[in-house]
Amino acid sequence: MAPRVPIAPPAPYVPPLTPEYDQVVVLYVTAVYTVVIFGLWNIPGARILITPLKLFTIGWHELCHIVAAVLTGGSVYHVTIDPNLGGATRVEGGWPKFILPAGYFGSTLFGGVFILGGFDVLVAKVLSFVLGVGLIIPLALVRDKLTILLTVLYEGLLIGFWFIGHAQALRWYCLFVGVMNVFYAIWDLTDDKFFRKQNDSDCTQYFIMFPRTAPQFWAIAWIVFEAGVCISFLFLGLAKFKLSPEAMNEQAASFLPT
Repeated sequence: MAPRVPIAPPAPYVPPLTPEYDQVVVLYVTAVYTVVIFGLWNIPGARILITPLKLFTIGWHELCHIVAAVLTGGSVYHVTIDPNLGGATRVEGGWPKFILPAGYFGSTLFGGVFILGGFDVLVAKVLSFVLGVGLIIPLALVRDKLTILLTVLYEGLLIGFWFIGHAQALRWYCLFVGVMNVFYAIWDLTDDKFFRKQNDSDCTQYFIMFPRTAPQFWAIAWIVFEAGVCISFLFLGLAKFKLSPEAMNEQAASFLPT
């Protein structure tokens, strides 16, 4: 009688949302980034340091308004993208009830995608091209030499991060950009409250459109929405990107290895 081959016990079931060690780091860094960005966005002097990323974030927000206006038959006659004045898109025609929410909605989803870059090197590599182009485009409306210099610095960091830890550093760059975009309504509102910027936040515009509802109602609604989207993308990252740093490096090496 042949001896029985020992059968290994079944592997214990691990829920898909159980974070790996590297994923736990992403969750903590996301929370830290939220606090850091709030400070950098609102502290005088420090605000200047993130000007290129602010222009990138504001520019995408306004692009979403522009796309919504064009899709609903409107025409755009003026666009402002300024780190101090804020963003503004002036349109004629179109469907205002679709155009106005498109900004926060688009910023939030866009930021969620960049948050996924924090979980995976390959995703971060692909998104780095979007970021690289997006940092340059707002310069078409900028003549400030310091802003141009800072943009060159951020572009240099983006390129340099490709060669740090097999592009692992790109993950944290993308995650920072993701948090900045996903919570854009918060930064937009604080600009209104603390700096009285010339271009009102979208929540103020909602109050103008629906005068029976206070701006605070729209502020809370959008912040809750953004927090929900952020958490959803974090859960998606936990469930879909389970590779170890070593496995990520091997996978990412198939796309422009460094």
